[in-house]
Parts: sequence; C-alpha cells; structure tokens
Amino acid sequence: MTDAAFPIERLKKRADFLAAAKARAAPRGAVLVQARDRADGSDLVRLGFTATKRIGGAVVRNRAKRRLREAARALVPLLGRPGHDYVFIARGSVTTRPWAALLDDVKSALISLAADKDRRPAGSAASPPA
Repeated sequence: MTDAAFPIERLKKRADFLAAAKARAAPRGAVLVQARDRADGSDLVRLGFTATKRIGGAVVRNRAKRRLREAARALVPLLGRPGHDYVFIARGSVTTRPWAALLDDVKSALISLAADKDRRPAGSAASPPA
C-alpha cells in the first residue's frame, strides 16, 4: 500500500475479520478500529475495511470504505504496529465527517490501541469484567 517500514497487505478472509472482532477495539467518532496481534513473528500489517448496510446503500458504503482506506494509507505506516491486523469499521457519519476530523478519529484510535497494547501484560483479557 505504501512505503512503510513494514509490509502492508489487505485482509480478505472472513476468518481474519472474525478474529479481529474478538480483539481490542477503539471507537472514535466516525470509525471503529479493531486491532489484533497475530503473534506469528511476522512484521506484516494487514488491513481490512467494512461498512454495513446500516450506514447506507452501496454507493454510500463504497464511499465510506474509500475514505477509510485513504486515512489508513496515510496513518498506518506512522502509527501501526508490525505483526498486527487492523479492521476499520465505518460508522454512520464517516461519509459526511470533515476529512481532518476523520483523520483525527483514525489517528486517535491507532494511538489508543498502541498504548493499550503497551499497558497490558501478555495474555490479559481484552476488556475488564463488568
């Protein structure tokens, strides 16, 4: 996707999306970002993008995914962690949100997920029990 210090590919298999759904997540404004450490020793970063029918028809969903792909292209090489899978889920306002605000949402989510990873000891639960 870009000239990052680590290779970046796309997530394409449903099983990979489901695995990321069980990992840490950071909802921010118009986007929800899920991050999963594959722990396979690879520096490869994989990105997936999704938008449900709830946000609109095909045209709106495609526009939402295009905006998320571009935001990820700009920010993941700077803030992504090698060996992780990231899934970007479009929320309702992603197509109408100003570009700078969308970039801030994605940046904030990636920073939060990286900080969360640094704080948690290995093997701890993704979220504390209620």
